[in-house]
Amino acid sequence: MALEDDIRILSGVGLFSELTDEQLRLLAFGAEEVRFAAGRVIFAEGAAAECAYVVASGRVVLYRDGGGEAVALSRLGEGSIIGELALIAPGKRLTYAAAETDVIAIRLSRSLFHRILEEYPEVAARLHARMLRDLEEFLKRIETIAPRFAD
Repeated sequence: MALEDDIRILSGVGLFSELTDEQLRLLAFGAEEVRFAAGRVIFAEGAAAECAYVVASGRVVLYRDGGGEAVALSRLGEGSIIGELALIAPGKRLTYAAAETDVIAIRLSRSLFHRILEEYPEVAARLHARMLRDLEEFLKRIETIAPRFAD
């Protein structure tokens, strides 16, 4: 894919909505295009999370181990980001991802993302505010369904 295609795809990802065209260009320039054949595992549950992927084409399924059986949690297509928490901090994958169809993805490393945040601290501040809003909304949704799980 061309650099302009990567920039277009990255610009549609909510996490990167605060980035300028110049910053998106830097992100795209430092990213890596990767391809996965249908059925191939992209990352395993419990593996070290060192990068995120943005689906450029194709469809990815996220699975979780449900007592020795794979349980599909969601299907993601073009413009979806997978494993975005890996961009912020080290951790383990909470799911495993597999290509449902042939997939082209944009691989973004944590070190690349951190370099952009260090070079543009205003982006880091806006990202922090956005993540805080997202977390607050998530907690509100949990509060609304929590009574269903009470004893």
